[in-house]
Amino acid sequence: MRVLLVEDDRLLGDGVKAGLTGAGFAVDWVRDGEAALAALGSESFAAVLLDLGLPRKDGVAVLTTLRATGNTVPVLVLTARDQVADKVRALDQGADDYVVKPFDLDELAARLRALVRRSQGRADACLRHGELVLDPAARTVSLKGEPVLLTGKEFELLRMLLDGAGRVLTRRVLDEQLYAWGEAVESNALEVHIHHLRRKLGSELIRTVRGVGYMVDEALR
Repeated sequence: MRVLLVEDDRLLGDGVKAGLTGAGFAVDWVRDGEAALAALGSESFAAVLLDLGLPRKDGVAVLTTLRATGNTVPVLVLTARDQVADKVRALDQGADDYVVKPFDLDELAARLRALVRRSQGRADACLRHGELVLDPAARTVSLKGEPVLLTGKEFELLRMLLDGAGRVLTRRVLDEQLYAWGEAVESNALEVHIHHLRRKLGSELIRTVRGVGYMVDEALR
């Protein structure tokens, strides 16, 4: 799951990026409001973590501009401001959730997962496809009740495919959501991950749509 972190404090930003990366997120980090709007205008993110006290353009201005352009990406505000009026202002300008610094990184990751889940209209945290179950919080996968060990990228790729069951996901979309800026990526990395998932979960689960991408069929109810 690729998220955009907008935070000008280098020490805090380093900690949040490291913590969320360890929780399986692909984290891109910018340090001012103008850079945030530029990133959001050109690339796709599952969610945004937004500080309010930013240089060049503050967080509320970023929110206002973002929502005015019709961008509905979930936004979780991170701020040292703990006054009710500040919280109300951010929420009224389009924030989806609000966390006051300092915060627990496990809670932050859980709130992010919940934001994305609600934005997709899902109530159940787990993704299910027949006898396959993926738990995003525990970062576990089981098939027919037996655990399946996946690498971090394999887990995230499977999560995206199950999230989008019934739709073809292009190579570009999958690559953009799997990798943050600056990550070293081999040209055939996606195909390698798909190959490993098929070997571990069965060859029928993931279909190749030639010239377009990959998909998982909708599960039968």
